[in-house]
Amino acid sequence: MRRRFFFLTALALLIIAATSYYLLQSPKASPPRVASKSQPAAFNKKQYSLTDPSSPWIIVNKHRPLQPKDYAPRDLVTPSIALRTDGMQVRQVTATALQTMFAAATHDQIGLKLSSGYRSYAYQVNLYAGYVQKQGQAGADSLSARPGYSEHQTGWAADISAANGSCTLQQCFATTPAGKWLAANAYKYGFIIRYGAGQQSVTGYASEPWHVRYVGLPLAAQIHSQGNTTLEQFFKLDPAPDYQ
Repeated sequence: MRRRFFFLTALALLIIAATSYYLLQSPKASPPRVASKSQPAAFNKKQYSLTDPSSPWIIVNKHRPLQPKDYAPRDLVTPSIALRTDGMQVRQVTATALQTMFAAATHDQIGLKLSSGYRSYAYQVNLYAGYVQKQGQAGADSLSARPGYSEHQTGWAADISAANGSCTLQQCFATTPAGKWLAANAYKYGFIIRYGAGQQSVTGYASEPWHVRYVGLPLAAQIHSQGNTTLEQFFKLDPAPDYQ
């Protein structure tokens, strides 16, 4: 009986020892993984060309003329919005965005009107010459682009005014309900205020609170989030205060 007791005790101790050895040799279980939060994709600044006039990101300034200088878009249409004069045109994409923006403004009881859209090279020749005659070349260069250097020639730009004509193409437009609404909401529809206050040393032009430029929703949102910086600053290009 005693032998059987010692045998069972020894067997139990052997089993315990073997189990302990196995547990010590087994790999430790990894702690449960915590799902990592996905990081937002970095904004791709190379998505569109900065030199192709058909690109919504084309940058035209006093250092960057259109190529060719007499470029004309092929998809010009007349948007279904209030126009200063009949037959005014912009690119199809710009027109759609303007229509959406004007409808939103109307919903907010703000009346807007398109005062200027696409301008041809020939039109800009005459417009710029008129400024030179009245203001001199230095004065003209601060107010109007030379032919081949105008955003309006791309079809991506538009001058907006209040429907009642208050402060049309004047600095005081910024203080009107229409001007304030445009400044606060243009980015929601893919537009930026291209020539903001205090940016002349970069853009080359005095403030134009009425001049919007279509760049698309993603880029407009990025620029808005950075305090409405200029296209030149956003893409790290040299300032263009004067013609080279």
